[in-house]
Amino acid sequence: MPRPAILLRVAALAAALVCANALAQGSSLPGHWAVAAADADIERVFARAAAERKPVLLYWGASWCPPCNRLKATLFNRHDFIEQSRALVAVHVDGDRPGAQRLGARFKVRGYPTLVLLAADGREIARLPGEAEPEQVVALLRQGLAGGRAARDVIADARAGRPLSPSEWQLVAFDPWEADGGSLVPDAERAALAARLAAAAPDARLAQRLWLRAVADSDDGKGLRADDALRARVGALLADPAAARAQADLLVQHAREIVRALADEGSTERDALVQRYDAALRRLVADATLSRADRVLALLARVELARLALPPEHDGGTVRLPAALREEVRRHVERDDREIVDGYERQAVITTAAYLLGRAGLAADADALLVANLQRSHSPYYLMSQLAGNAKRRGDKAEALRWSEQAWTASVGPATRLQWGASHLAQLVELAPDDASRVEAAASRLFGEAAQDASAFYGRSLRSLQRAGGQLLAWNLDGRHDAAIARLRAQLAPVCAKLPDADGQREGCRGLLQASRRAAGGGES
Repeated sequence: MPRPAILLRVAALAAALVCANALAQGSSLPGHWAVAAADADIERVFARAAAERKPVLLYWGASWCPPCNRLKATLFNRHDFIEQSRALVAVHVDGDRPGAQRLGARFKVRGYPTLVLLAADGREIARLPGEAEPEQVVALLRQGLAGGRAARDVIADARAGRPLSPSEWQLVAFDPWEADGGSLVPDAERAALAARLAAAAPDARLAQRLWLRAVADSDDGKGLRADDALRARVGALLADPAAARAQADLLVQHAREIVRALADEGSTERDALVQRYDAALRRLVADATLSRADRVLALLARVELARLALPPEHDGGTVRLPAALREEVRRHVERDDREIVDGYERQAVITTAAYLLGRAGLAADADALLVANLQRSHSPYYLMSQLAGNAKRRGDKAEALRWSEQAWTASVGPATRLQWGASHLAQLVELAPDDASRVEAAASRLFGEAAQDASAFYGRSLRSLQRAGGQLLAWNLDGRHDAAIARLRAQLAPVCAKLPDADGQREGCRGLLQASRRAAGGGES
């Protein structure tokens, strides 16, 4: 699309943002859900839970987050979920509400979305897998309503070989094995434990799930050495439509890891496995009982498996996948774009679909899809960030920085603005490091916004600022920008001085531009 048309669309966003932001601040959650943004809100929630003798279900999310929107479109509107949530004290913590990042730190929730089931006394029972099928999430909720034990205790018993009840086996198979922000099972031990539990599981469905988890966690065979028996188990699962449907989330999310663990690169065994896997994924793509978000992810898994056969240098550039697969991707995305009417579903599907188009080598189609959806998205800044990433991949630095800055400007909510601001600063440091005045201005703007946010030095917001500080120190590694760093430190000094010292806020603030820090990369969902 010509650049003037793009700019006209971006200008039109100003009129659309009022409506879009209203939807973004909405919840789509049933009216009986409580909303919490401060410790006092949470204390009222737990007091009510104790009085009514009910567990607490905490949902931590953000309006822009595609997986959160998937939950809104596929789980939170289910009749059985709504009815079960009435038997709990359900509370929504929006990461962009004032004070919410402090609550995030309190409950050690990082990535969006997170669903945590807690006893009335605050003990964590389980973290529910937001990426799993809604039926599986509902089943785990049933265990909480039945007074199930905490995942920490159940998994400890499982590791010790103690007997488990049927509902506890369900929890062991579906819980992500994390609690309180830390791992219940060290990464290096996960594959072996999953394999041991799979061999002892009381039914085939749970055994299949645990075997898949074992393979997916094997890190190209380092954690669990594949043998003929394991390959036969996975092959039988792939050939069984009902079994593959029951484990669709793992098969889709971990397609590359499973194939790499089971068959060596370039082997005839890998070619045969990819063909069987692709056939199973084709059925999932065509399965109307799955949500559109899940089906587009299954198609993405097909693309990722096809890319396994490409030379490594293709990973960052133009790919040449089979023409039939590329055309299927194009048609599938066009159909979804045409048929989706729900705003939450659109945010979940279109963002993934644009990534899918890019991975299939259809970069121009990806950009066109994103631009066409800017005014239809309740969080268009997420799409703008994708456009920035696309421009960066094709080497258009100026366009990448334009979209990145527009994304920050359009972003809504204090935590989100700090995350998007830190992302734009990282792009500037990487793509325009010699434009010192522009880098410093962006950093000053970011720190200025942090000074106005009471939760800026907690949780995700603090981590966004730490990434920004790391980028600035890396930018000045040779000392050329000492004066700019000194001015930014002077800007932060009074902000840090006003923060309380007891809970680590002041220390976090003062550490942002310490000389001992190094650049921090990555992001959060």
